[in-house]
Amino acid sequence: MYFSLTPDIAYDTKPVSYPFSESDFILAKNFFRRYKINNDQFGYATFYTKYSVQENVRIEGIAKAYYGKAEYDWVIILTNNLINPQFSWPLNDYTVRKIAEEKYGDDTYSGVHHYETIETKSGQIAQGLVVKALEGGLRVDKSFYDSPFTYWNGTQNITVAGNTVSKPILNFDHEVAENEKKRDIYILKKSFFLKFVEDFKKQNMYSKSSDFVTKRLKKTGVWWNSLYLKESYLKPL
Repeated sequence: MYFSLTPDIAYDTKPVSYPFSESDFILAKNFFRRYKINNDQFGYATFYTKYSVQENVRIEGIAKAYYGKAEYDWVIILTNNLINPQFSWPLNDYTVRKIAEEKYGDDTYSGVHHYETIETKSGQIAQGLVVKALEGGLRVDKSFYDSPFTYWNGTQNITVAGNTVSKPILNFDHEVAENEKKRDIYILKKSFFLKFVEDFKKQNMYSKSSDFVTKRLKKTGVWWNSLYLKESYLKPL
């Protein structure tokens, strides 16, 4: 369905030296024309439902469940800015494992990818909230892991070993974590769905120009490149 809504372009296949009258045009989809979401209409969080993608669930299945047809998978792809759905979508456990093993080899399950901090509370309370001495999940280097860490608990400085407030993240665990990040997506609510499709159709219509044929077709090719080359690159030095 996405391709049926994408406008066409007729491009000239003849070399620059051919006269205009002998041009041959081939019809193709204009994939250079990229849809931009109208933030004024569809840029609000209240328009979407948060969704967690489970193992082996495909975009087509979610589209059918929410919009009635699997062919509306492109709505989910666009609204979540999935540039390459094959790799932007969560992979199954088997595929993650195979990719990791190919990427890291013998170091897949034992090699350290990086180090991350562990959330550490200071023992202080401010305005009813516990004050953290260290945020968790921050990426640090090995020197942080190997060095002492000092923080203020409200009455005195406390020094602890770096390996008690940070941890190594193995290569495989890193790949699993990166894959898990892909599970949370946002589904455009059905009440805004038809309006979104209409906006997509509207943005994919051509405006009148020298290349205009119809709202769904424009013509271009090497003939305008020929003029540009003659005027710009083929001038005598």
